[in-house]
Amino acid sequence: MDVRLTEFDEKWAIQFAEEAEFLTHIFTEQIIDIQHFGSTSVPFLKAKPVIDMLVIVKDIEKIDDRNSDMRNLGYDVAGEWGIEGRRLFRKGGDQRTHHIHFYQKNNPHIHRHLVVRDYLRAHSQEVSQYSQFKEELAQKFTTTNKYSPAKKEFVTQLEKRALQWFASQ
Repeated sequence: MDVRLTEFDEKWAIQFAEEAEFLTHIFTEQIIDIQHFGSTSVPFLKAKPVIDMLVIVKDIEKIDDRNSDMRNLGYDVAGEWGIEGRRLFRKGGDQRTHHIHFYQKNNPHIHRHLVVRDYLRAHSQEVSQYSQFKEELAQKFTTTNKYSPAKKEFVTQLEKRALQWFASQ
């Protein structure tokens, strides 16, 4: 997939809310909470225009029961996709619009994702540095299969700072 790095767009919050409402109707009995996370949830952070959604559910196994329904609704069913305990659905094909990450309540990845989001929202200097780094990578790498791995070390260090910040509060 091509890297489509763009400036922050306030419409992303609306797109998140619309998709959250839609998912609530599908998974009514399972959803505990839905959170917008990732780069599109952080004001002024450059991002690929793909809305990352964190859906916290009662029982992750019940989500698997809806895979065929999700396929029929146009989602790509990716399963755990490298993160144990997650169920990932992608919407939009090659022009992806949403990544839906389902986690069962108390999964430690929930905390990690939300802390990084909150840390960036509270630290505008980090947002500027991260945006600049992403822009440099997007100029070097035109496809996500090279762009995403190139971000890994930066994101790992960012996550460490975020978790330290959270622990110190």
